[in-house]
Amino acid sequence: MATAAVIPADTFKLGFIGAGKMAESIARGVVTSGILPASRIRTAHLGSQRRDAFHSFGVTVFDNNSQVVEDCDVVVLSVKPQVVKDVVLKLRPQLSQKQLLVSVVAGTKLKDLQEWAGHSRFARVMPNTPAAVGMAASVITLGGAATEEDGELIAKLFGAIGKVWRADEKLFDAITGLSGSGPAYIFLAIEALADGGVAAGLPRDLAKGLAAQTVLGAASMAVNSGKHPAQLKDDVASPGGTTIAGIHELEKGGFRGTIMNAVVAAAKRGRELSQS
Repeated sequence: MATAAVIPADTFKLGFIGAGKMAESIARGVVTSGILPASRIRTAHLGSQRRDAFHSFGVTVFDNNSQVVEDCDVVVLSVKPQVVKDVVLKLRPQLSQKQLLVSVVAGTKLKDLQEWAGHSRFARVMPNTPAAVGMAASVITLGGAATEEDGELIAKLFGAIGKVWRADEKLFDAITGLSGSGPAYIFLAIEALADGGVAAGLPRDLAKGLAAQTVLGAASMAVNSGKHPAQLKDDVASPGGTTIAGIHELEKGGFRGTIMNAVVAAAKRGRELSQS
């Protein structure tokens, strides 16, 4: 098989098929971090609201997806799972083997994407919604003809919106259940913490602010301290104190088991959707 053409790092153009919030988050991150100037990013949309969102930071917005494909070296598919097959089949005649295709479409396997596109220089990335604030957890897997250099380029692009891991595609349903759906579990926890604060007598705004900042701070410690979460928990829970009393209630309610079950249930649902 011929060696894949190297994507020119200093001049390549990045295109987005789909101009939704995830595409916007990635494009903004790439521009803000200085990885690419906005003048080398393209997307397409006819609606004024989405066009204005991309125009606001300098991205060129075409009228149709074919123009994006014809003008770009790296093309990111960022559309709904139910339309991705039709979109890829429609674009297939314009695709070049020199292009690197990247899918952020949930639940859509590389083998299907490669078959529809007639193209195996593909990567699949699973980011999550904290991409909107530059704090995504993204996982990358490479298709058959994608090179290590392609993997490094994609890691650099997605590193602009958070942290990046590499993993085998067979793990993607579990990744969906954990980091893909996980932000929603944490939002529920923040809401519950705030409600608990209100129940204990705090004003609503103060309770919400304290709850969100507490989760942010705890997550930052888990990421940066080098300690196991169990050790961090033990550091807070002094003998006979307030924290261990609260932890006791959480354990009686099956807190950890419930969260584990949520991840497993979401992963199972992801598997079902990817097979349908």
